[in-house]
Amino acid sequence: MSFDAKAFLATLTELPGVYRMLDSGGSVLYVGKAKNLKKRVSSYFRENLSSPRIAHMVSQIATIETTATRTEAEALLLENNLIKSLAPRYNILFRDDKSYPYIVLSKGKFPRLGFFRGNPDRKADYFGPYPSSWAVRDSIHLLQKMFRLRTCEDSVFSNRSRPCLLYQIKRCSGPCVGFIAKDDYAADVQLASMFLLGKQQEVTRRLTKFMEDASAKLAFEQAAVFRDQIQSLHQVQEKQFVSSSKGEDVDILVAIKEAGQLCVNLAMVRGGRHLGDRPFFPTNAADSDPADACAAFIRQHYAAHPAPVRILSHPLPSEDEPGETEASLAELAGRPVPIQEGRGANHKAWIEMAMQNARLAILARNQATAQQEQRLAALQDALQLPESISRIECFDISHTMGEATVASCVVYEGNRMKKSDYRRFNIRDIQAGDDYAAMRQAVSRRYDSIAGGEGTAPDLILIDGGKGQVSSAFSALADLGLTHLPMIGVAKGEERKPGLETLIFPEGREPLQLPPQHPALHLIQEIRDEAHRFAITGHRAQRGKARKTSTLESLPGIGPARRKALVARFGGLPGVLAASTDQLAEVPGISREMAEKIYSALH
Repeated sequence: MSFDAKAFLATLTELPGVYRMLDSGGSVLYVGKAKNLKKRVSSYFRENLSSPRIAHMVSQIATIETTATRTEAEALLLENNLIKSLAPRYNILFRDDKSYPYIVLSKGKFPRLGFFRGNPDRKADYFGPYPSSWAVRDSIHLLQKMFRLRTCEDSVFSNRSRPCLLYQIKRCSGPCVGFIAKDDYAADVQLASMFLLGKQQEVTRRLTKFMEDASAKLAFEQAAVFRDQIQSLHQVQEKQFVSSSKGEDVDILVAIKEAGQLCVNLAMVRGGRHLGDRPFFPTNAADSDPADACAAFIRQHYAAHPAPVRILSHPLPSEDEPGETEASLAELAGRPVPIQEGRGANHKAWIEMAMQNARLAILARNQATAQQEQRLAALQDALQLPESISRIECFDISHTMGEATVASCVVYEGNRMKKSDYRRFNIRDIQAGDDYAAMRQAVSRRYDSIAGGEGTAPDLILIDGGKGQVSSAFSALADLGLTHLPMIGVAKGEERKPGLETLIFPEGREPLQLPPQHPALHLIQEIRDEAHRFAITGHRAQRGKARKTSTLESLPGIGPARRKALVARFGGLPGVLAASTDQLAEVPGISREMAEKIYSALH
């Protein structure tokens, strides 16, 4: 039955809110927000739609769901959450879940300069955000050189008896051992804050005055320190090939479509300093134009991250109504956030640089894709597989002497590691240290649903191990009726040197050793190493958790004092396990009845 748009539109409210368009199978086609739900949704059912893509989407609508909100800002936040969780087919989707890093200046007598990632609070002063961690670390290095603020953790700072290496190389003024007075350190902190806020000229003016005052008092060593700070500041300003003396906080947003790719590049200027940029390649954007991508990015990005003073956009975001995006952003930020084209020389230079970096990002992405496709083709040829390879899954086992055994399964798909499909398996009910049984259990658990007709089967399975692990994994596939799935083992070479791996086949085929420079071997090594990393991090977490939770703590009636007495008497849990009831009863504070309970609970 076709969607009755006229009847539905008659029921709509004129409040702000979010609408979800669904097809006949219940899949969400598109999520949008509106200042006026009735007006916005009605625009999809007029005769002349904005693009064939939108017309095709509207033809699939079976139902529309709406959620009214109190404000447009609430609608924008809800829209962003739904787009991220539902990933609708017709929404341009930006994966930007990582938090941005900041520079932090702690509070207290001698504030600490440091790197911070997360949600800023009022316990310290935060500067940023920065587009990448290297931009933060580069800025911290500059600040250390100019103002010599401490970067050590409070626990280290409060326990030092002599200055560290940073003091020796003139990157810290040594407040930990009293080499600088509190007021002098506070002055350096103030100058660093001013520098981060873009007030470089004021910083230079103050340092110059300090230098002249010191010279007048014949304090030439102190004057030399101020002179070095001024020179460092001038060097920073000279290196800043695109900068602004106005101390602006600006985001530069450009979108270009070239070579089959749509790239949105975000460059950040904070305090007048250009901090670098970050390219984004949205999904579901094949038929979209750059203006649509800019609009989608602004709605999604600034719903999760703080907005700057202004945004320079090229092109300007597409809008159904003039000023729509600016109005939404202003309500979200609690202040006006102008979205403009670059006009002045500085602004045009920033946009041109962002455009150039977007083109470079597209070139790099296409080159990487071509390289990955070449490696996949080489792997298919080396293994003599009849079908092309798109999805690879790799298993690895990690444990310490049989303790906290964890199996990992990592996934390579779409020419990259697909972390959303990674899985870990906590291996239980096997003999400690039995890698073969662990591998069999992991493979069985992973592909049990595949045998039942659910999920996506891989085109190739990699097993990190030799004949025994491969045989166990193949046996698990046989029990599930999945022996048609190609599988190879990756056995480490002599002295575990990369490039000497041997590929093991489960069906008795002769092992294969590829040349060290073979592109297929490089791909196998990359995936195998990622499986190992994922397994060992999971294992360490499980081992740490197990070791932090003593079996003694779970026993009824055993508090800290009795537990301490047991450990003192028997040296730890293994000694308690080996003790008899009579021996347990000899411990101070442990009655005969309690000893019997402990013995019964542990055996």
